[in-house]
Amino acid sequence: MTTTMTTTWQTFSDEAPELAAAMRARFEATEHHVLATLRADGSPRVSGTEVAFHGPDIVLGSMPGSVKARDLQRDGRFALHANPGDGSMDGGDAKIAGVAVEVTDPEEIEAFRERGVPPGPFHLFRLDLTDAVLTAVENDRLAIRLWRPGHAVKELSRA
Repeated sequence: MTTTMTTTWQTFSDEAPELAAAMRARFEATEHHVLATLRADGSPRVSGTEVAFHGPDIVLGSMPGSVKARDLQRDGRFALHANPGDGSMDGGDAKIAGVAVEVTDPEEIEAFRERGVPPGPFHLFRLDLTDAVLTAVENDRLAIRLWRPGHAVKELSRA
């Protein structure tokens, strides 16, 4: 079995600052995004979600006992697609994948709560990245930028 390296958003930003900034802009451009998780039988499930940048991490929250929280607790693998907004694809199409790790430290949860999270219980997941992809149309060509931890950004172009 191959072990896939994961890392924080901060490490992504340090290793690929231009790509990370462009992708962060896509995730901050709209509030709602599409999260893919794995059901208990291994089939995919998609859910709407919001994300936030908190310290060195990109995180997401969930209501207690939600199906996406149960999916991530059982198998943390995820894919997250930024909302394309108005459909113009200005700024590109951003996707990340990795492993969600539930934050259980009460102090860390309270520090996140100070950002305006509604009162009451919630799940908080740190999204550790295995890859990030930004796809955009540039000069009538499809430009694909792919980053993985510890590697330079790989750029592909298709007519």
